[in-house]
Amino acid sequence: MFKFLQYRARAAAYGELARSSPGKDDTRKFEKLQDSLASRADNEQVLADQYVDAVNAGGTERLRGAALAAEEERVLRCLGAAVIMQWNSLPTTLQREIFDTAGSVGTLLDTAALRGQIARFLHKHRHDTDPSRI
Repeated sequence: MFKFLQYRARAAAYGELARSSPGKDDTRKFEKLQDSLASRADNEQVLADQYVDAVNAGGTERLRGAALAAEEERVLRCLGAAVIMQWNSLPTTLQREIFDTAGSVGTLLDTAALRGQIARFLHKHRHDTDPSRI
């Protein structure tokens, strides 16, 4: 059972004791306990609701983040394909800059391997977009 439900049940019990108590001092004491437990119940319910909202929001944010990552990956693939299709028409200095930048995107340990993969790819496909430069 949730804590706020327990507090509400105890507050209701103190409310009954306050209504059935013979003396004013006892009535005030029970009413004070009832108010205190009702306040705790309200606080616990707010915390429980906020917890549920926070847990559910995290799932939504993860889904939104995954969708954005997939969209960004698609955009990057399209941009990369466009650069490769125009590679032979780019000035050599720009080709070198793009190659250096792309080769440094990976982690430090993978940089050499990545640069090798990029170089092999470019060499293999260097005539794909411009057959006149065979």
